[in-house]
This record gives sequence, structure tokens and C-alpha cells, in this order.
Amino acid sequence: MVRGSRIWLAVAALGLSAVAAQAQFNPQRQITVVVPIGAGGGVDATGRLVAEKLSERLKQPVVVENRTGAGGMTGTDSVAKAAPDGHTILLMESSSVLHKWLRTNVPYDVITDFTPIARVAISPLVMFAQPNFAANNARELVALAKAEPGKLSCGTPGVGTPHHLALMMLNSLAKVDIVNVPYRAAAASLNDLLAGQIPMIWAAPTAAMPHVAAGKIKALGVASGKREPAFPDIPTIAEYVPGFDLTIWFGVAVPSKTPPEIVARLSKEIAEIAAQPDVQERITKFGLAPSYAGPEQFRAQVREDHERFGKIIREAGIVPN
Repeated sequence: MVRGSRIWLAVAALGLSAVAAQAQFNPQRQITVVVPIGAGGGVDATGRLVAEKLSERLKQPVVVENRTGAGGMTGTDSVAKAAPDGHTILLMESSSVLHKWLRTNVPYDVITDFTPIARVAISPLVMFAQPNFAANNARELVALAKAEPGKLSCGTPGVGTPHHLALMMLNSLAKVDIVNVPYRAAAASLNDLLAGQIPMIWAAPTAAMPHVAAGKIKALGVASGKREPAFPDIPTIAEYVPGFDLTIWFGVAVPSKTPPEIVARLSKEIAEIAAQPDVQERITKFGLAPSYAGPEQFRAQVREDHERFGKIIREAGIVPN
């Protein structure tokens, strides 16, 4: 897992301070943080935490608005088309880099229409299975899938989700054919796994790990490129399938034509917010992992994931709809 370092935060703050000092926000206007998914859950809570801390530091109202619809595109598009003055901010999620490859007529370009400010948190994905499933790790799973092509199935919270992408990546890299079973929500797939209705699912560990501890399900592998500190005994998929690396990330972005001094000011504030111990503690309690990346690193990640995941989707033969 990539984590922000104190050295990077210090250097970033020094480099941005001179330009950021010139930035001015209109004190008569509130700042809106748009969260493109529904209220509740760790992502929404993280957006509200960012808004709370920004309000304290900028000394003006910062509110959260949940603008849902079209798999996150509605809220994302509203920020792309907002006035580029720093008063409308997007809590960008990693699924935003998938839209171009999965949907027709996407009304914005995630690369050219936004200026990434900072990544603030990540969420690992884990493949879970029934306790009596024949495989105990990715190596055994791949061997089983090759012996029974097209007969294994895995639940995800729908086509085009990062969970579905993880399954497509596994199929592509390991040259296997595990069938995707899309659910309307992650909770539904977990319930079916617990009930023995499906052999495997991809899921965030927050809700599932207590069931692992109780022996009701087991973990086959982590999608991250490195083992997770929170559960170091679970192997990564990459230990048996080289090149496998997928992490869900969340960050802050603004419309692309936002003035440099506003971008610098927001970058400085988010860097200092991300370094606060209470912020890191609260993000952890939300079921995510605090993981700061500055503007350049975050921009590079958005571009890299956009191209990397697009390639996987195209190779899987998925046509935008």
C-alpha cells in the first residue's frame, strides 16, 4: 500500500506556500464538495471530513452535496462544468477512470476536464470464498479455474465496478475464465456468499473480515500489489499472478481551468489536512486507509489507471453501452 511520507508533505507544503498565499476565495460564497455517490459509508464520510477540515482552515462554509446517478457520472459531470474558481470541488473516485471505456456519450474527459489536487485515501479489495471452497489462494484458484474453464463464478457489485475490473484483470493475466455474477450492491453479494449461493466474491474488507474471523468465509487474496498491514497474513493475488495490482482510491479534484494560485492553495491545505493524526485515525475508522499523494503523483495515477484499465476492458471485449 502506498502511503504519504512526512518528507513529501513537508516539501510539498514549502513549494506551494508562496503561490498559495496569493489565492483568495470569495468569503460571501460557500465552497461545495461534490460526492458523486449516495450519503453514508466511508467514501461519503471522507468527503465530509475533507469539507469539515477545509472549512476550519479557510474560515468559510464548506458543504457536501451528494449528486448521485449514472454510476457517479452525474456528480462528476457537474464539477467538470462548474465555474473554475475553487468553489466547487470533486471527491474523485477511481471508478471515474472507467467511464470512458464502459459508457457511450460520457459528457466529460476525466483527463482533460479536471485538475487533480491530492489523493487522500484508498480501499483495498479482497477476494473471499466459501470456507469449503477448493482453493485457498490465487495459485490454487488459477489451477482450479484452468481445470474447469467457465464453470467458476464470482460475485461483484455490478458491471463496470472496480470489483468487476479486478475479476477481468485476473482473467486476463492468468488466462482463465471465471464468470462474473453482477449484483445490485456489495452487501447482496456478501449475503449470498454467506448463504452458500455463490462460491466467491470481490469485496472491500470492512464488512467481510469479521466473517473471516468467525470462520464463515475465507480470504483468497488481496488485490493490492503488496500485502496489507491490516491483515498481513492474507497473500496478494500478485504473489501468484505477476502484474496484478488494483486499489480503489479517492481524492480531490477541481475543474481543469481553475487558476494556478487556487490549485496551489487547495493543494497546500489538503496536504496539511492529510498529515493530521486525527484525520488519519478517522479515515481508518471509516473502513478506508489514509494514503496521501500530491498533485503530480495523483495526476500520474489518474492517467495510468485510465489507460491501464481501459486496455483490460478492451481486451475483455466489453463494448461501451
